[in-house]
Amino acid sequence: MNKDWVDKDFYKVLGVSKSASSDELKKSYRKLAREFHPDKNPGNKTAEDRFKEASEAYDVLSDDKTRKEYDEARELFAGGGFGGGAGGTRGGGGNYDFSDMFGGQDADFGDLLGDIFSRGRGGRSGRRAQAAPRRGADLESEITLAFKEALDGVTVPLRLSSDGACTVCSGTGARAGTVPHLCPTCEGSGQTARNAGGFAFAEPCPTCHGRGLIVDDPCTTCQGSGRGVSSRTVQARIPAGVKDGSRIRLKGKGAPGERGGPNGDLFVVVHVTAHPVFTRKGDNLTVTVPLTFAEAVLGANIKVPNTDGSTVTLKIPAGTANGRTFRVRGRGVTRKDGTKGDLLAAVDVVVPTALDDASRAALIAFADASDQGDPREQLLASVEKK
Repeated sequence: MNKDWVDKDFYKVLGVSKSASSDELKKSYRKLAREFHPDKNPGNKTAEDRFKEASEAYDVLSDDKTRKEYDEARELFAGGGFGGGAGGTRGGGGNYDFSDMFGGQDADFGDLLGDIFSRGRGGRSGRRAQAAPRRGADLESEITLAFKEALDGVTVPLRLSSDGACTVCSGTGARAGTVPHLCPTCEGSGQTARNAGGFAFAEPCPTCHGRGLIVDDPCTTCQGSGRGVSSRTVQARIPAGVKDGSRIRLKGKGAPGERGGPNGDLFVVVHVTAHPVFTRKGDNLTVTVPLTFAEAVLGANIKVPNTDGSTVTLKIPAGTANGRTFRVRGRGVTRKDGTKGDLLAAVDVVVPTALDDASRAALIAFADASDQGDPREQLLASVEKK
């Protein structure tokens, strides 16, 4: 239990009013999460703390039942109900005795707000949260793919190291041949109650440090913690069409859970190397195709390459200008729905830099025969009129 939660104004953390709707809470949280996410602010401790505060606040307020309990608890504290203040008297007497309200002197007041304060992000509520199954941690890895691998999709092996059960003691923390026993202080719950002015707060047990178990003869490898570093190889399937910089989530491929809890997730950041011929533009691929002067003037059927090594025939009409782009449908990047983008082929007219006598004579004859006049005449005239 985080005993200081009741002193936190979660509405202020999210920047909303106490009457905010669920949609307003969600909108505000998402805005803060995007702004202060650790991935967007690497090494920024302040941003990391703000992200954790917003996540903590949203965890409590997004659940109607938890939000109601939190509001009630805040009202009690604000009115001095737990400190014998102005609102904490009964019948004009002294301090208000909450044991009368909740079942007598032996009542455990830690249960009143236990559902709120023992709830962590993605966790479970209840006094025995320490003994409950725990989800494994999320892991992150990076890979670099060739351009074609990113287009087609690929399965890659990833070597991961993460916190896991000690391989020597299988997570018990005890030396081989021995077993841990139940903690006599907390009776296996991992928590003890501490009285704070008439209100009990749950805290990690000081004897077993929250494990609920006592190890008399600790494992020499993990020193009784039951934890160690595990290395394993996972096969990560990268979908076709992944972009450079994409962050892919592989569910259940993260660190193993504890006490039967589910595995965490693996996030893979993908880097894609450049291709010497093709470039990517959204879901389309672009390629520049050289074109001779004669082909541009007379028209031609030319071959354009695909990323798989095959070719497609493209019809170039007569009089094609340099830089004109042609679209070949369905030869681009694979989308999530299985359809494909297009291949955009831009022609680059190659002007000969060296001519023999015959070629030069032919071009002169062509220029005389075509008699197109001065193509810059209108341009020059427009400038002179200014």
